[in-house]
Amino acid sequence: MTSCTWPKLIRLVMGSWREIVVNILLVEDNEMNRDMLSRRLKKKGFDVAMAFDGKQGVEMAQAQVPDLILLDMSLPVMDGWEAAGVLKSDARTQAIPIIALTAHAMAGDKEKAMDAGCDDYDTKPIDFERLLGKISSMMG
Repeated sequence: MTSCTWPKLIRLVMGSWREIVVNILLVEDNEMNRDMLSRRLKKKGFDVAMAFDGKQGVEMAQAQVPDLILLDMSLPVMDGWEAAGVLKSDARTQAIPIIALTAHAMAGDKEKAMDAGCDDYDTKPIDFERLLGKISSMMG
């Protein structure tokens, strides 16, 4: 059982309830986007780890098991579509909520992201308050 005390979670850890910071894995290859989004999330109190391509994102998610993943869909090495599928097919990471971040805003792109395994979808440029709302709903 977890509950949200924004941006922290209350979790049962080793037999007692503890408040912990929400860990977000940001998988983004664009340095400007990565820097802007990570700084803003950290200012809101989140712990943010960063990966620069899909393969590194999958490896970090498997090793660190973050509370939530923000996943760019247009990534080098392994794109976000494939990375989401790998993460959702792995027992260690399948329960981690994934929010797709993409400039693809055409009809059907949201459904494509959801079919790939993402739990929500947000378009670029990022509206930070809207994204915070989506993070909150995933963590609630």
